[in-house]
Amino acid sequence: MALNVLIVDDSGVMRAMILKTMKMTGLPLGEVYQAANGQEGLDALGENWIDLVVVDITMPVMNGEEMIDKMRANPEFADTPIVVISTEGSETRIERLRQKGARFIHKPFTPETIRDTIQEITGIGDGNE
Repeated sequence: MALNVLIVDDSGVMRAMILKTMKMTGLPLGEVYQAANGQEGLDALGENWIDLVVVDITMPVMNGEEMIDKMRANPEFADTPIVVISTEGSETRIERLRQKGARFIHKPFTPETIRDTIQEITGIGDGNE
């Protein structure tokens, strides 16, 4: 099964780096959608079938944590796996995100870290799907 992924980050360069890194992992990627802030991300979720959301925290318009809150409050997206990739250093905020069901990866990241986290959260690509 290929994963349809939504990458939400206000930096186009970072979105491209995350996508390139995900391709390097060998995970089966389907459609990949991109958004520059949480509101665009929610719009993309409403318009497309998304299996996994990769989101930054610090963004204009709507930050990643606000987007996660809105996703979790919407039954249609409440169970969608979320990976946060951020430079966020606050353990309090990271723990809050984990309590909302998001996995956290610090920038900079390695292909292995992304692959392992996505496999853990989705079960895809680890031989058990």
